[in-house]
Amino acid sequence: MTVLVNLIVTLGMCWVVPVGLRLIDPIGLRTAARLWPLAAAPGALCLWLPRGAAATALAGVYAVAALALACRGAARLPRTRVPGPAEVAALTALLSPSVAACALVAERSGHRLFGFGLDILALTVPHFHFAGFAAALVAGLVSRSATHGRWARGAAYSVPAGTLLVLLGYFAGDWAELLGAVVLTAGMWAVALVTWRDVRPGAPDPATGALLAVSASVLVATMVLALWWAAGEATGVVHPTLTWMAATHGLGNAFGFALCSLLAWRRLTADRTAPARLAPAAP
Repeated sequence: MTVLVNLIVTLGMCWVVPVGLRLIDPIGLRTAARLWPLAAAPGALCLWLPRGAAATALAGVYAVAALALACRGAARLPRTRVPGPAEVAALTALLSPSVAACALVAERSGHRLFGFGLDILALTVPHFHFAGFAAALVAGLVSRSATHGRWARGAAYSVPAGTLLVLLGYFAGDWAELLGAVVLTAGMWAVALVTWRDVRPGAPDPATGALLAVSASVLVATMVLALWWAAGEATGVVHPTLTWMAATHGLGNAFGFALCSLLAWRRLTADRTAPARLAPAAP
């Protein structure tokens, strides 16, 4: 499981985040996206080293960049009105790498942060790069671009809400985490529905349409697995192991959803005007 999780996290750090930053705001976050690999490289390298001082120091480099990005996201909140769905999704995306980075520093140092086991901390890192960053990013893009807005707006609110509830569930217990999984699944299925129904038909070429179709289809299966696992943890019914979840739910979300979605949205935004990108209002 360790090798697979490390490969997924490396993809999230080194490719998903910088590509996503350009989709959130290609002008305001251009420098951050360009410089991100300088922090992502040591962050990815630390995954392959034994736990200890060297791995912790490299993880710390990534954590500094992630915390700076979180501060940048908070500074973008509008101060005169309630944030809209796309802005909530963008803020969630910008904050999520900092949660992942804190878990990474703790895990690489062998510290049981808040009493959590090292395996849970290790899996928190990919979760907040993909369920946190990538999923919120795509939900916001869908909300901004969809023709019929009710489902898309719901997705842009429920994906961040579900991500937050899952995080709170780490502290409150398995039933709270199950509630978070239900809300997050509802949001991800709404993303899949709107992507398939509204975004995919407007794809400028067959390749983009195929990427959108794969990303929407994968979510149906991977989020069933998430519900199954969370329900099993809360009720004690038979459910997949963490290793099996990494090989199915994790791999599917990383490559089938996040990779395909971001490749598709890069192609879409190359053919559309700036409003298709997820740019929250500046303060």
